Amino acid sequence: MRVVTSTTLFNDAVGKRLSITYSEIDDQTGEIKADNKRVDRIVTDQEALAHAEAIAAYAAQFIG
Repeated sequence: MRVVTSTTLFNDAVGKRLSITYSEIDDQTGEIKADNKRVDRIVTDQEALAHAEAIAAYAAQFIG
């Protein structure tokens, strides 16, 4: 199975980039088969973009 270990969303020259880090774990033994693998995608789904903007606005409250 694959387990997401971190996500990062940031602005890029081409749009909002979602960076996902994950580990691959053997379902039977629990052994970690791969660790710290990464996938990057540009977010194009409009609903997901709206959620991302809402999180960024929320975060902005903490920095004034």
